[in-house]
Amino acid sequence: MIPSGSATTDIFDEGTVDPEYQAKACVLNAAIQEVGMGRYQWWLFAVAGFGWFADSVWPLLAGLILSPVVSEFHVDAPFLTLAFNIGLFVGAIFWGFSCDIWSRRWCFNQTLLLSGIFGLAAGGSPNFVTLAACFAVLGIGVGGNLPVDSAVFLDFVPASHQYLLTVLSIWWSVGQLVASFIAWPLIANFSCPQGARTCARADNMGWRYLLFTVGGMTLLLWAVRCFAFPLFESPRFLVVRGRDAEAVAVIHRLAHFNGRTTSLTADDLEAAARAVCGSPQGAGERKAGARRSSVFTADHIKALFATPKLAWSTSLLIFLWGILGLASTLYSSFLPYLLASRGAQFGDGSYYITYRTSQMILGVIGVPGAFLAGWAVEQPYIGRRGTLALSAGLTGAFLLASTTARSSNALLGWNCGYTFHNNAPVIALYANLETAVPVYVSGALVIGAGFVALLLPYEPRGKASI
Repeated sequence: MIPSGSATTDIFDEGTVDPEYQAKACVLNAAIQEVGMGRYQWWLFAVAGFGWFADSVWPLLAGLILSPVVSEFHVDAPFLTLAFNIGLFVGAIFWGFSCDIWSRRWCFNQTLLLSGIFGLAAGGSPNFVTLAACFAVLGIGVGGNLPVDSAVFLDFVPASHQYLLTVLSIWWSVGQLVASFIAWPLIANFSCPQGARTCARADNMGWRYLLFTVGGMTLLLWAVRCFAFPLFESPRFLVVRGRDAEAVAVIHRLAHFNGRTTSLTADDLEAAARAVCGSPQGAGERKAGARRSSVFTADHIKALFATPKLAWSTSLLIFLWGILGLASTLYSSFLPYLLASRGAQFGDGSYYITYRTSQMILGVIGVPGAFLAGWAVEQPYIGRRGTLALSAGLTGAFLLASTTARSSNALLGWNCGYTFHNNAPVIALYANLETAVPVYVSGALVIGAGFVALLLPYEPRGKASI
């Protein structure tokens, strides 16, 4: 039997979430804490990281191929990014709800498959419309990686190690480094010269080779995730569906995989339900309602605004994700274009310099930033809110400072500063690259997001997710 007092406290006030689910989730948290951090969780850290890797690589690729694609198809640069972002938006909504309605395990295994297939297809695009369409569908797959993979990771990691969710962003930095490393020889050696008036497909195969390579790599990561790792269904998902016995079986399989044991039984979950429902009949009525929740209803959204405090938290988080997501995507998409165009003004704007010197260095700089963030979120008086506020403030400051650059080395230096302070780079670089005014605006937005983070009503440090 799992003693109720051994569960790590969650962040929610009484009445914020369904009391039966909250009670059972606390029992599950105690059982996972009893099992401890082991081989299964470290494997999960790797395969969940594949999703963060893909979420970093593909938005960056939309920027890495932008210049050669514009040279070949003679189109306006923002349209490829627009198509991809539409896909990201649809994917984030679709997969975000799907993993709570149908199955977290199923969604976890499909996002990379969709990304890999349409990444490969994009490389064979005969025209820009086909390329944009493939990137839109590709974005649907990529858009589900962060919400699904983060949820699955937290469902199996003991509360004492949930700070590792922040450290998962190291895969984001690794993705940038790998993408830049692959793009460097391909784009530099198999692309039309910048500024060329004519650019035939045969002379501009670098971006296609890049998509084929990364698309194949994504499918390989999907195969490892799907066939080499025995992903269990989320016990929290099963409890919400009223499948308590299956949830208990998952915890026992988790313990066995780690070479440990657990004392959790289905009676522990039933006892927690009776404690809050007052009778077995009340628990049964709640369980029946949970089973019906496998059909999407407005209740899935209303639950995020159940109390004034939760509604305030949800609204601020949506705002922050919107601002920082916009900044991150635009940064990834337009940074190579910015480096090349400004490098040309400085007399060193070749693809070789852009990808070897600039993109590779920025990829390396982001790696230690992930470890720094993982350390900072667990520090007293800083926590999650303080880390977000500080990193956003420093990121915005370095972005504003970049407008003072008068050489490519100075621009690269400022880029390194704000990349380090935001390991999942949260920088907004707008399509108008001839003026610094949009950079001032985007820098102010990122700094403003840092102040908004201080208004969040919940501090998750030291608390368990449910």
